[in-house]
Amino acid sequence: MSVTVHNVSKRFEAFPALKDVSLEVQTGELLALLGPSGSGKTTLLRVIAGLEIPDAGQVTFAGEDVTEKSAYERRAGFVFQSYALFQHMTVFENIAFGLRVLPKKKRPDAAAIAKRVGELLGLIQLEGYEKRLPAQLSGGQRQRVALARALAIEPRVLLLDEPFGALDARVRKDLRRWLREFHDRTHLTSLFVTHDQDEAFELADRVVIFNEGRIQQIGLPAELRHHPTNDFVRAFLEV
Repeated sequence: MSVTVHNVSKRFEAFPALKDVSLEVQTGELLALLGPSGSGKTTLLRVIAGLEIPDAGQVTFAGEDVTEKSAYERRAGFVFQSYALFQHMTVFENIAFGLRVLPKKKRPDAAAIAKRVGELLGLIQLEGYEKRLPAQLSGGQRQRVALARALAIEPRVLLLDEPFGALDARVRKDLRRWLREFHDRTHLTSLFVTHDQDEAFELADRVVIFNEGRIQQIGLPAELRHHPTNDFVRAFLEV
């Protein structure tokens, strides 16, 4: 599933969050949006998800214009930094939530939901944890449950906003490695936001560097390090 952003702009009152941004994400790619706080990377992720509507421009999924479509209609899976798990629900119910709230005609029956949740528990390596509450899990386990919940609806694209930001350094490193391996198994077109250069360069196929609402440079990690295109990229990467 390719994702294309055409000349997208977005303002929040007087603040221009995105300024004429264009970007193409290739099918099966894991792309990092990297930049300082307030640079526009999370706003772009939310525009792609359908959580924000751009003031100008277009978003397409595999050539289909989805600019005016909701996140549900786009089938975009979104993983928040804060996990956003339901604390009163078990792991099973958290993962199943997106399936249970589908319109009746599209909602799987109980057996199909149980099968899907079981498959996802295997995928995130948490078999046997289905009856636990979020408070009984580690931070890394909670983030994997949040990922499984996003995957339950079989999204066309996976979007992650600072997915490791709430974790300590050791857990973050382990989960980065796990996410890269997970992506290599699923080949799901994915974008993630980060301000951590090591995280972006370790995980992503390509990295997009943002500043002040604009894309500064796009490229492979080695290209960015060895051939920065402007002073901002050079200073930001300290090369």
